[in-house]
Amino acid sequence: MSATRNPRQHRRWSDLSGRQRASVVAGGTAQLALAAAAWVDLAWRPGYQVRGRKPVWAAVIAISWVGPVLYFLRGISHHAEPIP
Repeated sequence: MSATRNPRQHRRWSDLSGRQRASVVAGGTAQLALAAAAWVDLAWRPGYQVRGRKPVWAAVIAISWVGPVLYFLRGISHHAEPIP
């Protein structure tokens, strides 16, 4: 096996520098925090304030960082009464 690596190969955790590892951890933490905030909001928000079905939004939120952003931008009906 040669010492050079194909650029298409995935890098291993051990190949990353300390700064790159910290970036990956920070990004993952931010993504999980955003998803958790969206799931908590979805759980506490009444169904009439959600555009569409809540189980569908719960699944959408699990999709990377795109799901929670879509939920906050498109899933909440901003014309309904606010949560008390």
